[in-house]
Amino acid sequence: MMKKKSISASKASLVFFLCQMISALDVPLDLSQPPTITQQSPKDYIVDPRENIVIQCEAKGKPPPSFSWTRNGTHFDIDKDELVTMKPNSGTLVINIMNGGKAEAYEGVYQCTARNERGAAISNNIVIRPSRSPLWTKEKLEPNQVREGDSLVLHCRPPVGLPPPIIFWMDNAFQRLPQSERVSQGLNGDLYFSNVQPEDTREDYICYARFNHTQTIQQKQPISVKVFSTKPVTERPPILLTPTGTTSNKVELRGNVLLLECIAAGLPTPVIRWIKEGGELPANRTFFENFKKTLKIVDVSEADSGNYKCIARNILGSTHHVISVTVKAAPYWITAPRNLVLSPGEDGSLICRANGNPKPSISWLSNGVPIAIAPEDPSRKVDGDTIIFSAVQERSSAVYQCNASNEYGYLLANAFVNVLAEPPRILTPANKLYQVILDSPALIDCAYFGSPKPEIEWFKGVKGSILRGNEYVFHDNGTLEIPVAQKDSSGTYTCVARNELGKIQNEVQLEVKDPTLIIKQPEYKVIQRYGHVSFECIIKHDSTLIPTVIWLKDNDELPDDERFLVGKDNLTIMNVTDKDDGTYTCIVNTTLDSVSASAVLTVVARPNPPFDLELTGQLERSIELSWIPGDENNSPITSFVIEYEDGLHEPGVWHYQTEVPGSQTTVQLKLSPYVNYSFRVIAVNEIGRSQPSEPSEQYLTKSANPDENPSNVQGIGSEPDNLVITWESLKGFQSNGPGLQYKVSWRQKDVDDEWTSVVVANVSKYIVSGTPTFVPYEIKVQALNDLGYAPEPSEVIGHSGEDLPMVAPGNVQVHVINSTLAKVHWDPVPLKSVRGHLQGYKVYYWKVQSLSRRSKRHIEKKILTFRGNKTFGMLPGLEPYSSYKLNVRVVNGKGEGPASPDKVFKTPEGVPSSPSFLKITNPTLDSLTLEWGSPTHPNGILISYILKFQPINNTHELGPLVEIRIPANESSLILKNLNYSTRYKFYFNAQTSVGSGSQITEEAVTIMDEGKMAMASRQVDIATQGWFIGLMCAVALLILILLIVCFIRRNKGGKYPVKEKEDAHADPEIQPMKEDDGTFGEYSDAEDHKPLKKGSRTPSDRTVKKEDSDDSLVDYGEGVNGQFNEDGSFIGQYSGKKEKEPAEGNESSEAPSPVNAMNSFV
Repeated sequence: MMKKKSISASKASLVFFLCQMISALDVPLDLSQPPTITQQSPKDYIVDPRENIVIQCEAKGKPPPSFSWTRNGTHFDIDKDELVTMKPNSGTLVINIMNGGKAEAYEGVYQCTARNERGAAISNNIVIRPSRSPLWTKEKLEPNQVREGDSLVLHCRPPVGLPPPIIFWMDNAFQRLPQSERVSQGLNGDLYFSNVQPEDTREDYICYARFNHTQTIQQKQPISVKVFSTKPVTERPPILLTPTGTTSNKVELRGNVLLLECIAAGLPTPVIRWIKEGGELPANRTFFENFKKTLKIVDVSEADSGNYKCIARNILGSTHHVISVTVKAAPYWITAPRNLVLSPGEDGSLICRANGNPKPSISWLSNGVPIAIAPEDPSRKVDGDTIIFSAVQERSSAVYQCNASNEYGYLLANAFVNVLAEPPRILTPANKLYQVILDSPALIDCAYFGSPKPEIEWFKGVKGSILRGNEYVFHDNGTLEIPVAQKDSSGTYTCVARNELGKIQNEVQLEVKDPTLIIKQPEYKVIQRYGHVSFECIIKHDSTLIPTVIWLKDNDELPDDERFLVGKDNLTIMNVTDKDDGTYTCIVNTTLDSVSASAVLTVVARPNPPFDLELTGQLERSIELSWIPGDENNSPITSFVIEYEDGLHEPGVWHYQTEVPGSQTTVQLKLSPYVNYSFRVIAVNEIGRSQPSEPSEQYLTKSANPDENPSNVQGIGSEPDNLVITWESLKGFQSNGPGLQYKVSWRQKDVDDEWTSVVVANVSKYIVSGTPTFVPYEIKVQALNDLGYAPEPSEVIGHSGEDLPMVAPGNVQVHVINSTLAKVHWDPVPLKSVRGHLQGYKVYYWKVQSLSRRSKRHIEKKILTFRGNKTFGMLPGLEPYSSYKLNVRVVNGKGEGPASPDKVFKTPEGVPSSPSFLKITNPTLDSLTLEWGSPTHPNGILISYILKFQPINNTHELGPLVEIRIPANESSLILKNLNYSTRYKFYFNAQTSVGSGSQITEEAVTIMDEGKMAMASRQVDIATQGWFIGLMCAVALLILILLIVCFIRRNKGGKYPVKEKEDAHADPEIQPMKEDDGTFGEYSDAEDHKPLKKGSRTPSDRTVKKEDSDDSLVDYGEGVNGQFNEDGSFIGQYSGKKEKEPAEGNESSEAPSPVNAMNSFV
């Protein structure tokens, strides 16, 4: 969808320079030369008789020539006619008609002669004829009465004008009469009817003749045509109205336009076809006009001669006519004589060769006189179409005329022989600058003159060698061509012209520029109507050239519209409309080249609505709908949606009827009785749906019995003693007729009862009262209208109303699976006692008390629902070592039945939760005091506490692990015999008979020995020495630097030796101390992924246990956000993981502390 063009200015100039070769030796006007005709009027010169006649004749020469004229072959003395003047320094005649002259008086053949001392040139014979636009001759026109189906020719017969007029037919209102395959105008101006129709009757068929030269229009009298009808109209095979007969001849001149015509009569209207016998119609030059009745071939040549056959055909037959075409030719040049410049003693020749059909004769004149009677010249010899000159002298200068003529015309050419002796001269300006584009031809001019003809040589650079070789082309007119210019082609070029009389040189400059390129071309765009679109055109160009960018639309200027925004390298169109569809071209011009790139913009939109909806083939239950699609707006229509309106039942409401493919424009529609239909069509394409078409005409179908019965019939009681029968009413168009009603019938199932029926209207519900509780009924609902009943409906089973169940489930048993899960069983209730649809069973259960603590709390009952006829279920989320109660109830659509007797069950002990807190206080040199709180959820009877602890040395390695068992009734402990100034890590948990609960960890430090500190303070002999103080400062500074490096690496997630040791002995159960005990929190690293909150109670296995004993039923049952399998069992797994024991040995996850670091150096 994109195209790109590039035009180099150098290539265009190539044509100019090569054409200049023809006149490369034009004689400069400052040198003596014979006359040359430069301008003259056309051979056949038709003038306006109301304006002055101007007959042109211009010539050049040295000395300037004088002019004279002949008229009809004799001398025309302009001085004797005061109405004729000649322009100064010119041979152009002006005949003053506007001052009383008559153009007809100056008709004739004129010829101009331009003469100076070196010869005489003559013009063509100029035939002067004034234009004519005569009036129509008066004639009595009889009305044309024609039988329908016959042919008719209305003759125009315009007056003969000069030039011939242009013919057209119009009516009294100056409106052109419509033409078609049936009615058309012939080449002679007549109006042809292949067959007439009643609509051809009129009284104002008027033929007009327009004479363009005088700008006048002549009108023929109106012609009347009356068509009378006869039934039936007789069909006729084709006959030719023009041309007549079976063959004819046609002569046309070479180069003209060949027009052949065939117009036929017949009914139905014949179709015309053209062939060339024994050949093909010429491609690219053949055109068909006037509804293929005219064959047009442009620029004909002798090869187009032959037999052309036109064939007229309709369903009744065919006829034909053969036109034999002969192409003749007026004379045309093969080689026209050219001016000849010779130096004294040189030889030369004039050649005059022409062709034509018939072949033209050649004759020579010298200075306007036939050469046979012209003065003799010993250097001249005539040889047919050639004049040969030998050893010419200055007196040999003259103008020779060559005349080539046949019966269809003539050619006249002037060519002079100018004998001069002149040294070389270079006509190209010195230091002229030539600029070309890289890789394009460079043409460097060296226009010259001299006699004898100089030789031309080219040099590059000031002292360069002569240019030779295949990389250069040397033209006869002196031009140097570099076919493919490169960057190194730039520079100075010297042209040297020399002959025997002298030598001259000239320097010119060549610059090779980078080409202009479009590096980002506009691209094909598809845009929705009212959107915005942008075309890019990013260019690269030589820095010394100034580009101009022009945008075109469809090869024309952009619309004058503010929506078109032209930027530096783009074109933006705002609010795109359908008119913006087309090809956009970016043209970049510099003084040397031009490039362009194009892209197509396709504007798409929803389709236009269909139109001309038509209903045909109307039947009781079907109809055919057809339509004409609207404009698809450049996006193919994929489908048509047909909608209908029921004006009888739902006026103004449109319903979907059907959908058909986009290639279909008719559809057979099924109809329902008693509906007043209107239809409309919506077109759909990829962009969306069109607006609906205008509605079709209405079509009312006849009434009929209903075809269908109500749907969704149900019988459900709302009370224990009734039956509510409901159904979906038929829509209006489903009624098939007036008086729509419903016959409602019911009877008790499995009881030998008759049907009970009622007929209701305008309702969709009927209530039957006094029914037994929850018994099945057979139900049916039948539609009927004024014309009768619908087909027999199918029966459905319904039930009268439900009541609450009467019996509670019995034999309720509970099996305790573990401390948090139990399974309950019950016996199903008898179905009759349910008195409704069995929906399932509900289990109510609640915690009575904890067995480890006698205090009661608020009772919160929990409910689990088990769907269907289940007889067991799982009770999840129980608290260990607790007493529970439960009961079971049956559920139907009315509600719940009575509860079963409460069943008591107990859960066994479980492992306790972690102690509620662990606090370490009163640090001394060798002791620490531990205080703790009992577990929030003991989950049984506590039998003891387990305390484990181990020291952490200065390198954060863990020491030996010590374990102490503490009675369950204790809440504090003093640890003695500890090391002073040492950090310890403590692990603490509680135990029941089932096992140990989750542990809590803390860390603490014993204090430093003050006695030893005092002893150290007394040893000041060394400590007070300057060298020792300096050494200690250096050590402290080094330690500080190391600490900073460690913290930086630690913050960046890196590892260092201490960390590596920690990783090697990591204790997953180590947890940070509380904030309020003055101990240090847990260290963390990005690679450890451990939670770092102080005081956390996260177990070592990374599982989280709830602190309180609230029951969680997220994974169980329906009534309390639970979920069960089909058998009522809980979906999930129950498993306990034993807490990991603290690792034996030295390990720590403690971050390095500044205090610890300093302690290690004390």
